[in-house]
Amino acid sequence: MILAIDRAIPYWAEAFSEFGELRPFSAEKLKPKDIRDADALVVRSVTQVDASLLEGSSTRFVAAASAGFDHIDREYLATRGIGFGYAAGCNAVAVSEYITTALVVIASRRNWDLSQKSIAVIGVGHVGSLVAKKAQALGMEVLLCDPPLRDLTGDSRYLDFEDVVGADILSFHVPLVSKGRYPTRHMVDQVLLDRLSQNQYLINSSRGAVINNSELKMALGKGRIEGAVLDVWEGEPQIDFSLLDLVDIGTPHIAGTALDGKIRATEMARDELCSFFKMQASWNAEALYPKEKVIRPSGQSAGQDAVLSTILQAFDISGSDAGLRGTKTASDFIQLRINHPLRPEFRHFRIDLRDQDSELQNIFIGLGFKVVERGE
Repeated sequence: MILAIDRAIPYWAEAFSEFGELRPFSAEKLKPKDIRDADALVVRSVTQVDASLLEGSSTRFVAAASAGFDHIDREYLATRGIGFGYAAGCNAVAVSEYITTALVVIASRRNWDLSQKSIAVIGVGHVGSLVAKKAQALGMEVLLCDPPLRDLTGDSRYLDFEDVVGADILSFHVPLVSKGRYPTRHMVDQVLLDRLSQNQYLINSSRGAVINNSELKMALGKGRIEGAVLDVWEGEPQIDFSLLDLVDIGTPHIAGTALDGKIRATEMARDELCSFFKMQASWNAEALYPKEKVIRPSGQSAGQDAVLSTILQAFDISGSDAGLRGTKTASDFIQLRINHPLRPEFRHFRIDLRDQDSELQNIFIGLGFKVVERGE
């Protein structure tokens, strides 16, 4: 069997070499002729998979080592009888930890008490549900917005967008949908931005086009809203660097770039391929995870300051922001994203709180950290 596989997928050789001949490729240089005789194709989210790539090929299965599938023409695959699998939820923990980190950093910069803030989690799937739990751990009022999920489950907790649009912080975790009853493309446009107040804040780690970037830039430039955090951008990798200048935190689509999520995505893509071709896998990734590290709040910090000083030891989001601000071209954006360090998830850190109170311990546990037990 011939497997064409994106060479930027972590541990691609270890995970897939036992199944046949590997044809590694660079996503930005991929041409249809490169996969003409491949039995299977394994891609990341940056590769558009449709008729223009696959027509005339011998490909029988496509695996996406990504949590989403906006880049996959699944209707075309179905008409051709080509199987498909993806890594649903592989990076959900990482993205929720990105949002958590952004919240505590922005709270420090803007002198917020997060326990006095409300957050609307828009899209309550794999990522959004974890964001909601972590925001609750920080003492925030959490509003859940997911009309499609409400239609599916009948659960009245999932509110309409209109019911949550007044929250202090709007955090988006939706797929990019252009048609249907609940479109998400340009959910945030000039009409919505004009309705928001100067005390409201936006966070987007879903898809760039969920927010109309040019209209967000005007709103930020005129001070119509308090601010924004963006990990995703319209037109990636050719982003609007003048918009980057206006956001509090801007990163190159790396919210899900944790070591655990990348390993999980590779494993899940491999498992989907094995299921389709009825094969068994032997590669075990456990040895790739880091040893547990003990960290503690800095100095005499307490409460929200203790959370900030500790969480930045696990994830240097400011470094990710600085890296993007140092780029100038689409090629720079691509390379920054590909080469971004794979941070460990919070579960690999144990917090030594020493004499801190139990409330702080509960916060860290709610955020996904482990905590040193008394007497350890």
